[in-house]
Amino acid sequence: MNFAETGAVTKTVEGSLTNGGNPPIYEAAKAARMNWGKPMPSLLSAGERPEDTTANLAQAKPTAGLVEALPPLPVLAGRALGRIAIKAKGRILLLDAAEVIAVEAKGNYVLLHHGSSSYMLRESIATMEEKLNPHGFVRIHRSALVNAALVEEIQPWSTGEYGIRVKGGREYTVTRTYKKNLQLLAHSWIGMNGFD
Repeated sequence: MNFAETGAVTKTVEGSLTNGGNPPIYEAAKAARMNWGKPMPSLLSAGERPEDTTANLAQAKPTAGLVEALPPLPVLAGRALGRIAIKAKGRILLLDAAEVIAVEAKGNYVLLHHGSSSYMLRESIATMEEKLNPHGFVRIHRSALVNAALVEEIQPWSTGEYGIRVKGGREYTVTRTYKKNLQLLAHSWIGMNGFD
């Protein structure tokens, strides 16, 4: 059934009736369905190779740049899974980043809190911040990062600092230097203007 059969009158931009009462977009979709699966006509003349044409070279350059700009497949797979690999006690462990609670600096090491376990890693807190930032971690202290998704409560203190409690009951101090990062803990803040 088309628009003409239902009694609707459809006009094109120019004002003339469309073919069979259907809008032009429906006619284009109908033509595409009819040609689906049929081979595309070649744009090359007989005996001409694709690499010989300047038109194909012009089209290939933007495509090559696009392919180079895409990250390799393993990088995309790692992001999709949200897993991180750490070396601890001579083993390489794959952890779900969403289950990592916090990272604390301990001298030349960091202590990574994961569920009920903790792992001491030889890494700087700055490097950990860089690597965990895409997974939703926020710097709250010069020696601490927390998983923003696991923060349950923020408590202002009279000193201008804040205390936060994460899932599992562990508490951390947010210093005045890093209190601007508290805005990153939630997408919407209702009933408040910000952190003074």
